[in-house]
Amino acid sequence: MSQGPVRGWVLHVDLDQFIAAVEVLRRPELAGLPVVVGGRGDPTERGVVSTASYEARAFGVGSGMPLRTAARKCPDAVFLPVDKPAYDAASVVVMDTLRSFDVPVEVLGWDEAFMAVETADPEAYAGDVRAAVLEATRLHCSVGIGDNKLQAKIATDFGKPQGVGRLTTEDWSEVMGPRPTTALWGIGKKTAARLAALMGPWFRRLGRGVDTSPVDATPWVARGHGRETTFQENQSDWSRVADAVRELAAQVTQDIAGEGRPAVRVGMKLRYAPFETRSRSLTLPAPTSDVERVTEAALELLTRFDQSRAVRLVGVRAEMAPVDPGVPPG
Repeated sequence: MSQGPVRGWVLHVDLDQFIAAVEVLRRPELAGLPVVVGGRGDPTERGVVSTASYEARAFGVGSGMPLRTAARKCPDAVFLPVDKPAYDAASVVVMDTLRSFDVPVEVLGWDEAFMAVETADPEAYAGDVRAAVLEATRLHCSVGIGDNKLQAKIATDFGKPQGVGRLTTEDWSEVMGPRPTTALWGIGKKTAARLAALMGPWFRRLGRGVDTSPVDATPWVARGHGRETTFQENQSDWSRVADAVRELAAQVTQDIAGEGRPAVRVGMKLRYAPFETRSRSLTLPAPTSDVERVTEAALELLTRFDQSRAVRLVGVRAEMAPVDPGVPPG
């Protein structure tokens, strides 16, 4: 593609099979093998897939799938436990590398971010970004180029893996016109079904590739911390469920203490057997970092669920007070 005038572009940087790639870096002997990361790494236990390598995806293994299902689909896969600190550390290096380009960077999570750049050759710029990330981390990434964040996000899929994709207002209709609504960022199967009968103004803008939101370089700050546990056998003894809730509440209280921000709201997720999920939440009377108050709120939430049913999973989350932009957290 020929070089044009200097103008503004949005790049979407997405690490390829991030979690699996981090694990392969630590265990080079796994390169080229189907790798599945999730739970405690034991497919005979209950747990879900956090990520799967491309080799495992070829067998139909995907994120959110029960580990036992993944093992049936790909019995020769290497199963590994989730190691959050390792992924946190790798993500920090990636994002610092993107910020080294001295442009606004909006972090979306562990493995993806937007960059607002000014260049006459966005493909070359994207190539420089990919090379810098690879040099700093030994991790590969794909980059989407667009006039806005929506277009850049979708364009990334055109470049995966280890490549660069481009989607602009100029070619939006030609490229996206024949595609289903699920090709749009944020449109899943359920929403697509609703769109068959209803089309609102926001979806009309989305379908036309219109997005006026800027790349926001404000440092990403966690809104809350959550912990969950999956019972290895369906749990009908709700006193044991309550014990698990107490342990989880203590863990999330410790997590928010590390942020230096009190909890303002407590939430709970409960998954009944076989796989029906329900959630509840409540606002605390006052912000607190006291483990007893967080635990008390979590146990109160537990009473709001149907306790005549067996439980598969329980999770507790503490939403924290927003950060005052004039006061650094901690």
